[in-house]
Amino acid sequence: MKKNYFLLSAALFGMLAVIIGAFGAHGLEKFVDAKMLQRFHTGVEYQFYHALALGLVGVLWKNQPSVWHSRAAWGFIVGILIFSGSLYAYVLTGFTQFGMITPIGGLSFIAGWGCLAWGTWRTEPT
Repeated sequence: MKKNYFLLSAALFGMLAVIIGAFGAHGLEKFVDAKMLQRFHTGVEYQFYHALALGLVGVLWKNQPSVWHSRAAWGFIVGILIFSGSLYAYVLTGFTQFGMITPIGGLSFIAGWGCLAWGTWRTEPT
């Protein structure tokens, strides 16, 4: 049986969201202002949402593999890395240029949701 790397990625991203969120809630508040803490929290939230979405895609892909579901999964993975990752990097370093790539991650999320919708629409029932 083939390993489902999308489900594995979902589990790891979910686990990391808990760890990163705990760091933000308990360790970061002493070092950054409320606005930066909110940015960090936004990164954690979007990572959680899309880890769950990635898990859904992993289940769909396992039961009925589709190129569109695979593309959706990659959209969510890239989105988490770029959107959430750039927010974390911006808050932790203060380097504002990280914020310039955040919208690329957002577009990747949108593409992932679009691919999920299209793939679900096009998949024939068994």
